[in-house]
Amino acid sequence: MNEQQLKGKWNQLKGEVKKKWGHLTDDDLMEVEGNYDKLVGKIQERHGESEEKVKKWMDDLDQK
Repeated sequence: MNEQQLKGKWNQLKGEVKKKWGHLTDDDLMEVEGNYDKLVGKIQERHGESEEKVKKWMDDLDQK
């Protein structure tokens, strides 16, 4: 998934992001507001996941 795809699907994806990465707050999601790199960074910060794992999860979401 690239940044344009993320921005286009942001409202749909917010729920999936919160379900998978429960430590993200609504404020975190407002701060990210569809920015791919910020979302990856915020997930890494809150959950300690690798960049590769986060990006793979996002790519898998795009395949649904």
